[in-house]
Amino acid sequence: MNVVVMEPRSPLTATLFGRRAAVQALLLVAGVLLLTVSAKIRIPLWPVPMTMQTFVVLVVAMAYGLHLGTATLCAYLAAGALGAPVFAGTPEQGIGVPYMLGPTGGYLLGFVLATVLLGKLAGRGWDRKLWTSLAAMTLGHVLILACGVAWLAVSLGIERAVAAGLTPFVLATVIKTLMAAAVLPPAWTLLARLR
Repeated sequence: MNVVVMEPRSPLTATLFGRRAAVQALLLVAGVLLLTVSAKIRIPLWPVPMTMQTFVVLVVAMAYGLHLGTATLCAYLAAGALGAPVFAGTPEQGIGVPYMLGPTGGYLLGFVLATVLLGKLAGRGWDRKLWTSLAAMTLGHVLILACGVAWLAVSLGIERAVAAGLTPFVLATVIKTLMAAAVLPPAWTLLARLR
């Protein structure tokens, strides 16, 4: 029996900019800044305003790949744990570890898990075609929401957790999933044409 081994593919940022340490450090800082800004953007949407944070989490995960993407999300969480107001609702709703252990803690954990998953899928080329990108972004959002609802369910019970932590975000999640899925495949197509 023949075993097919998938060769890992370079993420978009490594293909464009290489893997030099200085470039990777700049991309990490840029990723943390993008995550911070995306958490603060509030777009009016029914029934709750939408931030662009999960969109940026998923796109960074796929564009940066497993290692740089995970390092970027961990740096973002570390900045938040140290008290930097990088999360949605900070500093008004608190800062640091107490904020992270509050109602949004599960979503923050989901950010990291989704980044690991999408980084691995990007390494298999899922970021290069629209349908696989859509599948990856959907899986990433499902993982983030599942972690968030599970976290809330510990204190609220599952019905209230779904009502508070999932239902209001369905429309925004669909919109951001479609947007995120549409980002990387065209970038790869353009890159191939320029080569």
